[in-house]
Amino acid sequence: MAAIQALYIFDEHNNLILDHTYNTTPRPPPSPSSILPLYLAHPAPRPSTLHLPNLSPPTTCYTITRDALLFVSPSTYDIEPLSVLEFLHRVADALSEFLGSPLLASRITASYDVVAQILGAMADGGVPCESEGNALRDTVETGPGVLDGVLGKIGLPAGSSTPTLQQPGSQFGGGGRIGAPLRPIGGIGGAETAQGSAVPWRRSNVRHTSNELYVDLIEEVNVTLAPSGRALAAFASGSVAFTSRVSGVPDLLLTLMTTGGKGVMGSGSRRAEQLQGVMERVVFHPCVRLNRWKSEGLLSFVPPDGRFALAGYEVDLLNSGQDAVLAESKGSLSFLPASLEVNTGLGAGGAEFEVRCSPPTSAASRMSSASASLQSNLGPSGRGASKPDPKAPVLEELTINVPLPTAVRNVSDLRPTKGEAHWNPVDGSVEWKISGKDFGALGAVLRCTVQGPLIDNDDEGGSGILNGITSTTYDYDDDQPTARHSDREKSDVVPNGGGQGDEARRERHRQLMPTSATLSFTQKGQLASGLRVESLLIDQKKSRGLGEGVKPYKGVKYLTVSRGGVEVRC
Repeated sequence: MAAIQALYIFDEHNNLILDHTYNTTPRPPPSPSSILPLYLAHPAPRPSTLHLPNLSPPTTCYTITRDALLFVSPSTYDIEPLSVLEFLHRVADALSEFLGSPLLASRITASYDVVAQILGAMADGGVPCESEGNALRDTVETGPGVLDGVLGKIGLPAGSSTPTLQQPGSQFGGGGRIGAPLRPIGGIGGAETAQGSAVPWRRSNVRHTSNELYVDLIEEVNVTLAPSGRALAAFASGSVAFTSRVSGVPDLLLTLMTTGGKGVMGSGSRRAEQLQGVMERVVFHPCVRLNRWKSEGLLSFVPPDGRFALAGYEVDLLNSGQDAVLAESKGSLSFLPASLEVNTGLGAGGAEFEVRCSPPTSAASRMSSASASLQSNLGPSGRGASKPDPKAPVLEELTINVPLPTAVRNVSDLRPTKGEAHWNPVDGSVEWKISGKDFGALGAVLRCTVQGPLIDNDDEGGSGILNGITSTTYDYDDDQPTARHSDREKSDVVPNGGGQGDEARRERHRQLMPTSATLSFTQKGQLASGLRVESLLIDQKKSRGLGEGVKPYKGVKYLTVSRGGVEVRC
């Protein structure tokens, strides 16, 4: 495969803080000073892949931004873009793991010794070879005096004054390694020569005083609802985050299940078929045994040490075959903790709109298959009805955002029955926040009045519309202003009983009304897809170094979130 030529890192002030060259063949990469002006000359937002034909030779720059730091990898020949961008992300992750998060320029400049080891271990001559954090811990030496030990092997006295670059407050002590061992320089001893772990993503000799296993299933939903309440599109992007703090090399078996319209899942190929029907476009960590997943629908793996992303997937909530997805009332989605309804053109002049945020009509429509299992102790009668279940889904703060047209000058008289609402003139939207504790069975209502331009002239020369209020001008030399005012009022009356300017005024206000509203929320204890963990087991026969009678503590969490992803059109 084509090799990565160089890596440049710039700080938030566009100052170069790192220049690392991997490969100079067939042509050396351009210098950072020649690349940066051309990159900054491109208008923002700048793409992650940017071709610079003005350089000699023409160069393609692959860039990412992490914690205000710019990572640039130039290439003078064709290379797979995704491989370079993925490498840059892995480099940023590795630096954050060793130097701490957020990734700061001062931490990189103060730890060049550690950074050089990381970059050298992650690519050999520009070819990516090691990117796992656990592997790098066994390869990269950290702590004070790293350069002293290296320079002592090439003829310099180890105790002499050398420009040691220490890492203040490093969280890793001593040398660790995964993957290829760190070979001694010149055959002189002193460097670590022990073989690394046989598992490339797990460091060797892992020891923990408390053995713990945690599974976090997180799904972010994106839903579009028509004005009638019918779901036009509903998707969920899910991830399985796993945390392993277990000594030795454990071999784990994670079993997922879902209850859909076809009933409880079976076993073997039946389980695999149902899970793969719900979880689409699944991606796994390299530790997962794919054959076991395809044939039995089970996740069998040896986990890395610490927290990592075990799997990612997508769910089409409208076509997943689950009877709990669509509620019976208005076709609303059952996993949503609240439904929105926007009514416009209210009030005497049609200058008001109303947003109603209400819970689902029944408890059954509020619960997906995952939350139903957690709320089994709640019933309409008995002792359980008066005591809240600690395992019931917990709704946190609701945020409703109502974008308004650019012609809206101001929103006055915001009247929420619950929560707090304010008008943001910069974004041109109304933001309404409701605490999950205050959001009850009756829901909440927000009513607002919009204000348009300062003066809207109508066809009448002496009358104007000011924010929906009719104003009439008079001549100061008029001896009978009252009579003239009465004559004007009579002339504006039409046979149908309405004012002559009412329709025009309502039409102007109709153009100031919102056309949609978005909902953001966080709900713990349920998943939109209905997935849940059935069991998490340790294979004692395949595990090594776990110890006899060790039973790790296991925990599972479910989380459904929406960051403005629920859009209700009106």
